[in-house]
Parts: sequence; structure tokens; C-alpha cells
Amino acid sequence: MKFSPNTIYHIYNQGNNRQRIFFKDENYRFFLKKMREYLLPYGDLLCYCLMPNHFHWLMYVRVLEIEIHPKSGNSEGVAGSDPFDPSGRSTRDLNNAIGLLLRSYTNAINKQENRTGSLFRQTTQAKDGWEDRTLPPTHPHYNLILQNWELYGPTCFNYIHNNPVKAKLVEKAEDWAYSSAPDFVGLRKGTLCQQKLAKELLFLV
Repeated sequence: MKFSPNTIYHIYNQGNNRQRIFFKDENYRFFLKKMREYLLPYGDLLCYCLMPNHFHWLMYVRVLEIEIHPKSGNSEGVAGSDPFDPSGRSTRDLNNAIGLLLRSYTNAINKQENRTGSLFRQTTQAKDGWEDRTLPPTHPHYNLILQNWELYGPTCFNYIHNNPVKAKLVEKAEDWAYSSAPDFVGLRKGTLCQQKLAKELLFLV
């Protein structure tokens, strides 16, 4: 994935072969903890939704790389101390952090479910706007990203939160506990997302 600073991205991935990635309530909570640990050093989460076999993040990326300091925890801990990142590097970029998050979560699930192999699809996707789907594959601008955040931002925000409704898991988005929807309607005081910033950047009323 190619990221730029001070840019909003819709980041998502799903289970390999669309398999489940969350099996228990505690799996969702553990993944949320990993999100806080590995993502927040690079920017602000604007919203998220964890589904049984996939996830969505809307993230405002501020920096692309952070230093790994010798006296803190995993995401900014001793270089090479993370068992999922034995490289010994003194810095870590966002791509690597996302990979570490998914690998460490996969390791925990593999132990829990007595399974082996990859849990997620190999490539995590990141978009910073709409693709122009009206163009044929032979066109030089095919897959061009149209960065129209006045339209795409609120649409993406609502799309992410409405995933559980579309999947018929709940009747209302705010009824799904594993998304930021309950926070935005005031049912919960979650701190993972920056609600004020989300409302400003996504033109939310």
C-alpha cells in the first residue's frame, strides 16, 4: 500500500477465502487493542467496523514512519523485540505496522482455534477516494482514484457503519458493538476514534 501524509484512507481486509476472523467477543476486543497499539502512532481513526470475516478502518494518516524507542511497548518498543518483527530496525512504517498487527492477531487466533496458516488475505487494501469505474481496463486512467472527499467521505463513513445492517446482523448500525457507530450516536464513550476530527474532515452534521 502506498500512503501519503495528511490523507484519509479507507483500509480494509477480509479472511482468507472469506473465512471468519473473529470467533468470540474477546477476539474483537483483542483486535481493537491491537488497532490502538499499532495504528494510532501514525494518525487518527475516524471510524471502524469489525465484521465476522472482515474489517474496515477509515483513517487520517499523519505520519508514514515512527521511531522505535528503546523503553516503550511493542509498537514503539525495543528494536527487534517484537516477535513478529525481528528485523532490528529503528523505525517502522505504517505498512509494516499493519502487517505486524495482522500477523500477531493471526498467531493468537491460530493458537485459540488450533489452526495453522494465513488468516487474512495477503494484501490489505487502502483507498483515498473513489475509483473511476466507468473507464475500460485498457484506458490509461483505469483505476484512477477520484479524491472527492466532500462526497466520498460521508459515503464511506456511512458505508462502513452500515456493514452489519447490510449483512442483517442488526437492524440499526449503532446496535453493532464492534464498530464506532455506537460512539457517534452517544450510546458509548469510546476513545479509539477521533469523533470531532471525523466530523470536521468528513463534513458530518
